[in-house]
Amino acid sequence: MHPALRMQKQKYDVVVVGGGPAGLSAALWLARYLHDVVVIDSGDPRNWETRGVNGFLGHQGIRSPELRKIGREEGAAYGVQFIGGVVETAENETGQPFAVKLRDGSTIEAKRILLAIGIKDVWPAIPGLGDCYGETVHVCPDCDGYETRDKKTVVIGTGRKAVGMAFALATWTQQIVICTNGLAPDMDQALLDRLKSLNIPVLDQPITCVLSKNKEIRGLELGGGMSLDCERLYFAIGQYPADDLGAQLGCKRDQMGRLEIDDRNHTSVKNVYAAGDIAPGPQMAIVAAASGAVAAIAIHASLVPDSRKLPELPTS
Repeated sequence: MHPALRMQKQKYDVVVVGGGPAGLSAALWLARYLHDVVVIDSGDPRNWETRGVNGFLGHQGIRSPELRKIGREEGAAYGVQFIGGVVETAENETGQPFAVKLRDGSTIEAKRILLAIGIKDVWPAIPGLGDCYGETVHVCPDCDGYETRDKKTVVIGTGRKAVGMAFALATWTQQIVICTNGLAPDMDQALLDRLKSLNIPVLDQPITCVLSKNKEIRGLELGGGMSLDCERLYFAIGQYPADDLGAQLGCKRDQMGRLEIDDRNHTSVKNVYAAGDIAPGPQMAIVAAASGAVAAIAIHASLVPDSRKLPELPTS
């Protein structure tokens, strides 16, 4: 992670929690609005190991660390402050300001808080899987499907999640197998019939290990001595928030734990905003960056004094 800049003060207009595309984009826009902004980043991003960020206009294939480095440099040029650390608690008992407490014991106050904390993926416990992650093992068909074209592909998961991922990957390859890794498939007959019509088999043997060479997956060893050729692997197990700040602040969440937001990225809690993968929507870097900009515009509007706002038109 980029070395944290020393804090120059303890009070800011906005504290951004999370230094990925969403947080960095928001910080850049807020600084251009002349707000005092600090970004707190734990340095443990979801996509750090990916081979490249795909579909990001002007930066196709850029690696995550390089994209973040560029974002920090651009933000710093406009006065954004950066802190490498973990937020333990975020409190707001009086409406404003927020008191954001870090693991090192320091406290930052801010008028607004943007949660760009992202999410984490539930990993299947399979030896050798991590060696290939980001190279030939993925979680997002939208991001990495193009590189999967015509490849022998395995989807690990059960139920509608696994079936939905298999259907998505069928855009690029017809060589797809679903492996439940020893669990019941949890698929009704209608789903099984549709999979059969697409020639997508479902195997329920446990996976004992991933076979690979130079981070390139080559196959899977299954229980009972069976082996399966594999050139790309996706897993669809589950996701969870990277931390519990949204819950601490009392933000409404959906069934997956993501923070509910309005069309201006405002959560259910006053002066708390959310952007990126922690909010519902496509989990893509370019979408996260855009949502950070949307949140920044809304946050700026909320900080503009009433004397500089147009009065509302009288209703007829």
